Amino acid sequence: MSTTQRRIEAVLGETDADRRRRQVIRKAAALFDKNGYHNTSMDDIAAAVGLRKPSLYHYFESKEEILFWIHQEFIDLIIERQVQRDGKGLEPSELLLGVISDILALMNTHRGHVRVFFEHHRELSSQYQKIIRAKRDFYQDQVEAMVAAGVERGDFRQVDPRLTGLALFGMCNWAYQWYRKGGPRSSQEIAEFFADLLLGGIRATE
Repeated sequence: MSTTQRRIEAVLGETDADRRRRQVIRKAAALFDKNGYHNTSMDDIAAAVGLRKPSLYHYFESKEEILFWIHQEFIDLIIERQVQRDGKGLEPSELLLGVISDILALMNTHRGHVRVFFEHHRELSSQYQKIIRAKRDFYQDQVEAMVAAGVERGDFRQVDPRLTGLALFGMCNWAYQWYRKGGPRSSQEIAEFFADLLLGGIRATE
């Protein structure tokens, strides 16, 4: 949910239908994470939120629509967190640490969303994929711009911003496969370790 949407809801008030839709999305994401998207039915989702199946269709027309909104919530969250850092005068290295921290922190709070986003985008129709791809590309462009800014400032050596961004996402996006909440290292500790590896490799030498 975007900052603008939250402000609108603060004025108009969130409806019961809005809350129910968010509950369905959250429960569905957890079921998809546990059982897999294809092994989860609309009956399973309805039971998880305490609805009859016909009532569930009042909120979402299909399982694919629920899948789309899980993708939407995930990408909106990480974009919003990045936008909140803009204009704060942070250095490129600090911004990159923030990106890494955002993705890993969501494994604690939105684990199902993370798995769905990285494993089930191909199940979306071309129309839905186009929407998510545009937001994903926007976010990737933001990360590449951070690297380019660091190179221009002399903080980073002359590296390819696109490949560096892809390396960052490669480290972070796979972590949900092995990360477990409550493990020996917190998501923030792992984020700082990843940032140290990445920034140590691209930092300019004196």
